[in-house]
Amino acid sequence: MEGISLVLMGSNLGQREDIMNQAVNMMLDRCGELIGKSLIYETEPWGFKAEQNFLNQVVAIRTEMTPHNLLRELMSIEKELGRVRIGLGYQSRPIDLDILYYDDIIINDDELIIPHPRLQMRRFTLLPLNDIAADFVHPILKKTNKELLEYCEDTSEVKLYKKKLL
Repeated sequence: MEGISLVLMGSNLGQREDIMNQAVNMMLDRCGELIGKSLIYETEPWGFKAEQNFLNQVVAIRTEMTPHNLLRELMSIEKELGRVRIGLGYQSRPIDLDILYYDDIIINDDELIIPHPRLQMRRFTLLPLNDIAADFVHPILKKTNKELLEYCEDTSEVKLYKKKLL
């Protein structure tokens, strides 16, 4: 199976840029070929309070991994870069890697939900997603990412951080 996955990276602990660069390099070594990346955005935490804002970026990867194997590899990368999952709530973290889309596949099982179930609710996801996949149609909502951004009710501040990592 070969597909294109759009992965959201987020970091608000430690050397955020360095950790995101390490995550991209690890994804390239283990998951596939980088075929696109968004600009970087700085965003306030969504759903919780934190001392430092997040950096967010979306990367597009061509991979031969199944969606479930890709998820397992991304979780391994998170762990190696210092992510510790505590409970079910949102929390600060050195890295967060979320599969937003995998082609136009729909998956909803105990391990994985694709498309990401909250992507249409979050400006910090939709802004970088629109940098590289504005015209991609959400396979469930049947709207482009551009349309999802236009109708997004999230009012949190998301600002351009700098051009691109790597």
